Amino acid sequence: MESSNLPCPLHGAGTDPSSLIGRRLVRLTASWHLFKDRPADGPVDVWLADDRGGSTLITTGSDRCLVVESSRPHDGYDMGECGRIGVLPVHEGVPLADHLGEVVRGVQEEWDPRTGRVALELEFASRSVRCESGGDGDLHILAARPLPRGKC
Repeated sequence: MESSNLPCPLHGAGTDPSSLIGRRLVRLTASWHLFKDRPADGPVDVWLADDRGGSTLITTGSDRCLVVESSRPHDGYDMGECGRIGVLPVHEGVPLADHLGEVVRGVQEEWDPRTGRVALELEFASRSVRCESGGDGDLHILAARPLPRGKC
């Protein structure tokens, strides 16, 4: 799956995630597909707000790429009989929420030659969080491996 870092043919290269390194995660917002007022298992989009006033969107593209771009949260919207999209602050239930107040210490990306970026791992002091475009085209956010403790 790893290859050269070619941009997504449909969505371009987006924002360089390494710009998040050294920034503190101060707010997390997510959009959710709500059907009959029940949220889906995971968010559709997430926005990371940092201590320097930045806002970074992580979502999946129509070609199953992982889009990372500078963007502010949008308003929710109605999709008729298909439900609606609600946009809300997140304080729990998404692995990134466990790291509110923490500094991003590193990033790692994975690429597919056909679609561009397919995964992004954000490293925090104790653990990393993996954001990926699943085979189903949905955004998956997973608590990843604990990081080894170094000597201080």
